[in-house]
Amino acid sequence: MIKRYTLEKMGSLWTEEAKYQSWLDVEIAVCEAWGKKGKIPRKDLAIIKKKAAFNVAQIDEIELRTRHDLIAFTESLAKHVGPSSRYIHMGITSSDVVDTGFAIRMVKACDIVMEDTKKFIKTLKKVAVKHKYTVQIGRTHNVHAEPITFGLKVLVWYFEMKRNLERLKLAKEEIRVGKLSGAVGNYANIPPDVEKIAMNHLKLNRAEIANQVIQRDRYAYLMSVLSIAAGSLEKIATEIRNLQHTEILEVEEPFAKGQKGSSAMPHKRNPVVCEQVTGLARVIRSNSIAAMENITLWHERDISHSSVERIIVPDSFILLHYILNKMNWVMEGLQVYPSNMKRNLHYLKGAIFSQRLLLALVQKGLSREKSYEIVQSNAMRVWHGDSPDFITSLLADKDVKQYFKPKELDGIFDVNYYLKYVNEFFKRAK
Repeated sequence: MIKRYTLEKMGSLWTEEAKYQSWLDVEIAVCEAWGKKGKIPRKDLAIIKKKAAFNVAQIDEIELRTRHDLIAFTESLAKHVGPSSRYIHMGITSSDVVDTGFAIRMVKACDIVMEDTKKFIKTLKKVAVKHKYTVQIGRTHNVHAEPITFGLKVLVWYFEMKRNLERLKLAKEEIRVGKLSGAVGNYANIPPDVEKIAMNHLKLNRAEIANQVIQRDRYAYLMSVLSIAAGSLEKIATEIRNLQHTEILEVEEPFAKGQKGSSAMPHKRNPVVCEQVTGLARVIRSNSIAAMENITLWHERDISHSSVERIIVPDSFILLHYILNKMNWVMEGLQVYPSNMKRNLHYLKGAIFSQRLLLALVQKGLSREKSYEIVQSNAMRVWHGDSPDFITSLLADKDVKQYFKPKELDGIFDVNYYLKYVNEFFKRAK
């Protein structure tokens, strides 16, 4: 269903190995910057770049003593580098490394979900174009309203996912920020130009100003964008689930050969993937609330945010990546049943053309109030089963007959009236 390597690619960003590698990238970039300033001898810089390495098991062992992961990390580096390690972590604080390293990984994660989104957008457009004129009933309040096409429904999703892509691009830039300004952000032990050189090396922007940490409104914005994207996927999944109701059955998520729907009832074909997407979207959305709570820290920082972010950021990226691929699989193999759409279109026996008749009566000179009364009374006869269909009821209504001949009335029941601007919407899908 989803190629395993794609999941591993996202998951690998959040391993301990990846975390420490991002920290190492930051430490090396700082050393490079200090070297350009002449504060680290070339010989020592060469040794650092050559020998700098870490061992996760070793870091874990050291952390049992230090109870500080960054110190455990730098001690591990020192064991690999030797005496030249005295220049590592010079003038910076833990959060300089942790937050900047986190930014490196979040940027990469954004790139992955953006590629997923682009792929999904292409799939949606393909389905929309295929069903551009596949007529179905539009529903409001879960009740039959007026004709639309399934292509238009999918086109709504297409444009929404395009907006999600733009928001992801903005969120990527929002968190593509690092800081190397020391314990309270005042550059006391590291000058701004060292930060600038290092950030250029890491391809990150510098925070305009920071205290000990990157301000968490940036993270909250990112998590909100991930939540909105997940909400859009949940919206699509929920619509498919609704349209897969046995009594409706206009579309159906793929059901593979050999797949089982129920351990007890062999006839079942359940929308399990869409239900899974719905559930996981709730997790991503709840994570954004925790990110909002993290905006507020005491004074120049505390670490109440840290433990939370180690959970919510990786989980949200991994889950969004997963459900994007899941929904792409659903849409690629979506079963669409035009015959059932046609059947449901006529379920109210023509009453769905009520607005067009209302407008036609107004154009004949009746007041809107009187026109509404005439149309509604006839529609309710059909609704309650007192008339076989809407047009039969209308033909028997003396108020209607004085304004319309039967042939003229027939023209009001033309579904193509509702399709005249379909192509206009598709022209906007560039």
